[in-house]
Amino acid sequence: MIQRALLRGLLRLVALLPLALAQAIGAGIGWLLWRIPNGPRQVAERNLAACLPEWSAAERARLLRRNLMETGKGFMELGALWRWPGARVLALVQGVVAGEEALAAAVRAGRGAILLTPHLGSWEMAGLYYSSRHPLTILYRPSRVGLDDISRQGRGRFGGQVVATDPGGVRALLTSLRAGQVLGILPDQDPGDERGVFAPFFGRAANTMTLAPRLALKTGAPVFLTWAERLPRGRGYVLHLRELPDVAAA
Repeated sequence: MIQRALLRGLLRLVALLPLALAQAIGAGIGWLLWRIPNGPRQVAERNLAACLPEWSAAERARLLRRNLMETGKGFMELGALWRWPGARVLALVQGVVAGEEALAAAVRAGRGAILLTPHLGSWEMAGLYYSSRHPLTILYRPSRVGLDDISRQGRGRFGGQVVATDPGGVRALLTSLRAGQVLGILPDQDPGDERGVFAPFFGRAANTMTLAPRLALKTGAPVFLTWAERLPRGRGYVLHLRELPDVAAA
């Protein structure tokens, strides 16, 4: 209860700030994470060393710093994205780079679509934007610290249906897709034992989700890769949308 109250209070406070200032504070928090030994920094360092061994230590350190600063921005912009009036949030989207008509056409034809939104840029903005334009069912992993209600409310505030990564949630995804709706899935999470396959990633085997291709094969729905690029100095976001090759033909 205390954690929930503190987080709600923090979101209200951050929502009072201009987006540029909130993101600048987030970048500062990320810079501190880069300078001070901590768990997230250690995990990122190990991953960079494993994936980019050909880079020098200095090059990996620069990328680590940028990564942690963008992570800080992502947290601090939640006040705006989850609490600002809807029109003000959507006005932050400065455009969509290709693919939007193909997505709209799939929805109009009743085929539905699967949006793969990796943890890249502002994935929260991507979910809000698409849920404001299409019936969207969003798959999420329940929080380990009991803050599910806050994240569900924030992600579903424009009408998106938010379902957990459990058998009931998977059934809801299939039902929505068969009804011609759109799914939003964060594909770059460890799906756990017996729910993924090990696939090469930067030369290493990574446990990879199979849910999205299985849903596409069951329904014939097209699959899109999308991410929201964070523009400098709080100027908003640009959405990137790319239709992927047909699963059956891959």
